[in-house]
Amino acid sequence: MLKQHLQFKLSQKLSPQQIQLMKLIQLPTQAFEQRLKQELEENPALESGKAENEDIEDPYDDTFDDTTDSESISAEDINIDDYLSDDEVPDYRTQTSNYSADDDEKSIPYAAGTSFNQYLLSQLNTVYLSDEEWAIAEFLVGSVDESGYIRRPLTDIMDDLAFTQNIYTEEDKIEKVLKIVQELDPPGVAARTLDECLIIQLKRKEPTPSIELAISILERSFEQFTKKHYSKLLLKYDIKEEQLKDAIGEIEKLNPKPGGSYSGNNRMVEHVVPDFSIKIVDGELELTLNGRNAPELHVSRDYSNMLQGYKDAKEKSKSQKDTVVFIKQKLDAAKWFIDAIKQRQQTLFVTMNTIMEYQKEYFLTGDERKLRPMILKDIADKIHMDVSTVSRVANSKYVDTPYGTKLIKEFFSESMKNEQGEDVSTREIKKILETVIGEEEKKKPLTDDKLAKILKEKGYPIARRTVAKYREQLGIPVARLRKQI
Repeated sequence: MLKQHLQFKLSQKLSPQQIQLMKLIQLPTQAFEQRLKQELEENPALESGKAENEDIEDPYDDTFDDTTDSESISAEDINIDDYLSDDEVPDYRTQTSNYSADDDEKSIPYAAGTSFNQYLLSQLNTVYLSDEEWAIAEFLVGSVDESGYIRRPLTDIMDDLAFTQNIYTEEDKIEKVLKIVQELDPPGVAARTLDECLIIQLKRKEPTPSIELAISILERSFEQFTKKHYSKLLLKYDIKEEQLKDAIGEIEKLNPKPGGSYSGNNRMVEHVVPDFSIKIVDGELELTLNGRNAPELHVSRDYSNMLQGYKDAKEKSKSQKDTVVFIKQKLDAAKWFIDAIKQRQQTLFVTMNTIMEYQKEYFLTGDERKLRPMILKDIADKIHMDVSTVSRVANSKYVDTPYGTKLIKEFFSESMKNEQGEDVSTREIKKILETVIGEEEKKKPLTDDKLAKILKEKGYPIARRTVAKYREQLGIPVARLRKQI
């Protein structure tokens, strides 16, 4: 039996415009410029720069709606006067006073040069090799990674030579050619392990007692050296502490990643473009938004003239009506994009300004111990926005401060209670921990238990495992590995 009934349902959905706005907010400056360029190419109704007669169409026109391209639109239903409004806004009213159009250099520099593998191959041209040896050497060079190592076993390379190059050879022959490749610059290239890389570099130097001892340590006692068992090394080689110190000094001068020293390894030089700038003017903080984030956009005058021509026409053909529907969609998209850019500017500026005021003591002094505990919700509550919006701003934006260019998310940290019951930032505790480790006696570095006791004496009662966690986050090794002779 069929039945009919009414059901009311309330659901929350994001419109395509809202989704795109969130994506715009998330973009850093360089990616935003690319997105802006793409929109200008795809939408002929959108133009950049100042409009004619210093006037632009009002991007906040009340007639702007959220009609999508998928809806059916009738040309008869479009009010042409809504798109030909004479209520234009002067250019100065749509500009923000915190940037200049030529504030930033908009070109992205590139580094010229050859790749690391090409650089190695060019050196091989100066070495006499048979055809087979040349093919093996070329394959070995192609197996060198960006750090300068060959990470694959020679047996695998032998199989690949047979299957891909039709070269049937023996492992001893590959080993012989590998020694030739390892003579190329930079020293240590084509090594298979760290100890081999360091030994190759030491053998390139003029022999001295310290260098010979260093080579012997790396060849015979590499594991003891890496674990810093200095007392065992002194007994094994029957040497004095000063001799061991000189040998270790020679090893510490070496480059563990020879490939990283080649300047042509990466062709493109990546630059971080700050989205904001904070300056101290007369003892007060001044925040400015990067001018690249505030482009001058307006609706094309040509499209308005097309609509005027349609309005003045006495007889309207089907092609003219189709044209009006197309123009209406492009105008709506252009007006929405301009509006989204304005919202993006406002969101970025308001969010960063709130963060700046929240961390005012830090920005005035540069002392990381002055950073207050701050989570995303603290800022979201102050600006009455969602936590996800603050996260999008913090995760991908940089700010230029008097103390360097910083990623905004670095200013966020959790809180802990000190002995006085006050909330302190975990960043503050990490900074103190870093200072204590930096001032420790290197011959007897402090263990995590001792570090926990010192922090407790300074008024920060935290457990040993918490100290270990903070130490690892700072990239500081355990006490045994920090030991110096």
